[in-house]
Amino acid sequence: MKNSIQSKLFIGLGLVILFFVLFSIFLNNNYLEKYYLNQKLSLLDSTAGLIDKQYKGLPEDILLALEGAENTASVNVIILDSRLQVKYLSLSRRNPTQRNELSLATIAERYDELTEYGSFNLITRDLRLNDDFLNLVYLLNNRDILVLSTPLAAIQANAAVANRFFLYTGAVTLLLGSLAAFLFARRFTQPILEMNRIAQDMTRLDFSRKVEVKSQDELGELGHSLNSLSEQLNRSISELQGANARLQEEVERERQIDEMRKEFISNVSHELKTPISLIQGYAEGLKLNVAEDENSKNFYCEVIMDEAVKMDKLVRELLELSQMESGGFKLEKAEFDLTGLLELVMAKYEPRLAEMGIKASLEWAPTLKVNADMTRTEQVLVNYINNALNHINGEKQLRIGVVPRGDKYRVTVFNSGPDIPEEALPKLFTSFYKVDKARTRAYGGTGLGLAVVRAIQELDHNLYGVENQPGGVQFWFELDPA
Repeated sequence: MKNSIQSKLFIGLGLVILFFVLFSIFLNNNYLEKYYLNQKLSLLDSTAGLIDKQYKGLPEDILLALEGAENTASVNVIILDSRLQVKYLSLSRRNPTQRNELSLATIAERYDELTEYGSFNLITRDLRLNDDFLNLVYLLNNRDILVLSTPLAAIQANAAVANRFFLYTGAVTLLLGSLAAFLFARRFTQPILEMNRIAQDMTRLDFSRKVEVKSQDELGELGHSLNSLSEQLNRSISELQGANARLQEEVERERQIDEMRKEFISNVSHELKTPISLIQGYAEGLKLNVAEDENSKNFYCEVIMDEAVKMDKLVRELLELSQMESGGFKLEKAEFDLTGLLELVMAKYEPRLAEMGIKASLEWAPTLKVNADMTRTEQVLVNYINNALNHINGEKQLRIGVVPRGDKYRVTVFNSGPDIPEEALPKLFTSFYKVDKARTRAYGGTGLGLAVVRAIQELDHNLYGVENQPGGVQFWFELDPA
């Protein structure tokens, strides 16, 4: 990754380390020898000052001090009087064959400078030793002249050794510094890379990962900010998703309502079309005196009246169902004896059961107290029984019972007959749904009875349903115990 922060930081730190290493080598090569020379000159000057304090005109009096300076400071000492006659000469200078060293003529030429400034220095070359010397000429307090000389070979050698050593240490420093820069860059950029990965996850709406904050610096604050942003985005997106889901539910509900409205209008139109057509046709027949005899006229009138009753029943059921589904209808719940209600309903059906040759089997406890709307409970029960009687077949069995179901009472109505197709079971409680439309028309059904059951049970917040059983079909609904 050429353009990564880690690479840039590593290269930047490496270049800084390289610059300082090269700069240090440059300083050593160009100024280390001069620095050593200045230090040596300072040493000569301080040695001259010490000798000047002790010197009274006789070198013999400070012989120990002179020899100590020669040994400790590694200098050669010469003392001259004001006429440039040698009064003291170091042991190393007592060889008469020395050449091209500091000459008395040079001192004589610069004597005015000596008296004016108190000292001067210069470098001379010893051809015999093939070596350069640093010389300090110092005017003592009694006007004698002190000459201190030290060879420069050691200074130059030390500077060369120091330069080579620093070259090696510079290479090692550059290597270790580069390694340290790499580790530092990696350690520094690791949290940034981690934050970048988490930010990329956030773009994919994955807010599960959080930044592990390990420091209290700017990176730590950035980590806290990223975590806070992740939480806020997660919360906001969750709210938006929830709102979107609710909106989709509303849209779907509106679509279903629209479809139900269209289907409802179609079903109502279809249900009213037949009786209206019959009424219109028989009324026109009466008007045109098609029925000439009294019996025919009575038949025409009976048909018209029968169809009018069916239309009236359909309209009343529609109004009642509409009130229940719109929320404008409330149940009047109270405690009553369910057993008494069941016995009363069955007593009303005894003549019809006897006429149809149906023997009902009843299964319930002597006393069952429930909390419900008694009128609507009877309506549900009557709708179930009417539906059972309209579809009973085979052995003509009708079984009505009440069984405990958890904390509810479940009322069941079973009739013998053919099973209901499985695909039709979920649709039975829909308005105007008919499994066998021809048969429903034959017994005068409107297709709203079970829809009314659904509306009542939903208002009562209780379950209802239908299931195929061996030999027949069983409808059921639940009630709250008192």
